[in-house]
Amino acid sequence: MSAASHPAPEGKPIASKLTDLEIKDAHLIFQSVWEDLNESTGRENLRFPKEIILLGGAPGSGKGTHTAFIAKTRGLTCPPVVISALLDSPEAKRLKDAGAMVGDREVIGLLLHELMKPAYRDGVILDGFPRTQVQVECLKMLVDKMHKLRREFYGTPLGIHFRQPTVHIMVLFVDEKESIARQLKRGRETRQHNEEVLRTGDGALWEDRPTDHDEALAQRRYRVFKEQTWDALQSLKEIFHYHFINAEGTIAEVEQNILNELEYQSTLELDPKTVDRLRGVPVASELSIHARQELVKRLDSYEFDQPERFARVIAFIEQKIVPIVKRHAISGTAHINTEDTTLDDPQALVMLIDVFSERGYHATVDLHKIEVPEKVDLATGQITCRMKKVFRIQVRFSGSEIRRG
Repeated sequence: MSAASHPAPEGKPIASKLTDLEIKDAHLIFQSVWEDLNESTGRENLRFPKEIILLGGAPGSGKGTHTAFIAKTRGLTCPPVVISALLDSPEAKRLKDAGAMVGDREVIGLLLHELMKPAYRDGVILDGFPRTQVQVECLKMLVDKMHKLRREFYGTPLGIHFRQPTVHIMVLFVDEKESIARQLKRGRETRQHNEEVLRTGDGALWEDRPTDHDEALAQRRYRVFKEQTWDALQSLKEIFHYHFINAEGTIAEVEQNILNELEYQSTLELDPKTVDRLRGVPVASELSIHARQELVKRLDSYEFDQPERFARVIAFIEQKIVPIVKRHAISGTAHINTEDTTLDDPQALVMLIDVFSERGYHATVDLHKIEVPEKVDLATGQITCRMKKVFRIQVRFSGSEIRRG
């Protein structure tokens, strides 16, 4: 069963912020698991992967398709740890058979035991973790324990087994429309494949998800990803290395995006303190992939929440700007200076730029304030000025391709 189709383990959804009491409970869960692990294996054998990649992906983003490529790019030879498969393991089955609920404590216990296998020493991809706020807290505590173990064994003969841990967050992203289209396409292909297997008896059946045949369910699955898994990984981006991958496009294009992102990270020669300082500045690709969705939301909100102001802005654009833009259709650049009071409203300026963006233009507005003398006090020589505000608007677009010669 895949991570996407396996029911999430019991626990508090990511979208909810933990209270102090819940954080305390998370610490108790981790401490209990850690003590059991320490007792069963011995402290000197608490050897975890050097590199941990937390892999998340929107439904239909091709996470299963690209996992092997990511592993190869990072030089990992072990298979990924898929949390849903871990929850179907013999160990988890014994818990269920004994009447135990597979909740956060059990997930953390199963995962930590799995990560100590020698196959994962150099690094591992975790598919489907973390899913709850408790798991987020436990991951932070695990990394903290790994750092403490490294300090404890540093300079000893066992030091080689406790290397500096590195944690990466990698998110493969497609927008909602593309996600739904891909899920439904996969459903059609799966049904066709399975019908052929049943007819001929040749080949293996593919997993057939109900969400791949129902647009409403596919949409819900995407929104659950945004509200839970997405938030889980975002809550950690200020702490660990973060990779945002545009997964729209062909397999080759997405692989190139992955290479570009990892190459950027691997060749970054900044001091870790500098990297931490820059974390608050978003990566351009992350902004651009969300830009269209956010623009649509803003424009709709103008129409429904501020219709009179929006109408004034549209009238100003149609009457004062569009005629000038049309006269510059060949060059693709129009400059407009105006003192129109419509733009005195900061919200109107925002609306103007958004309207041009939606229609395929790139618009910028600069405000220039000019002091214009109005009168002179003959007795004192003091000059009284009024402030003249000039809005300088630049509109750029693809100019006309005209034939010459």
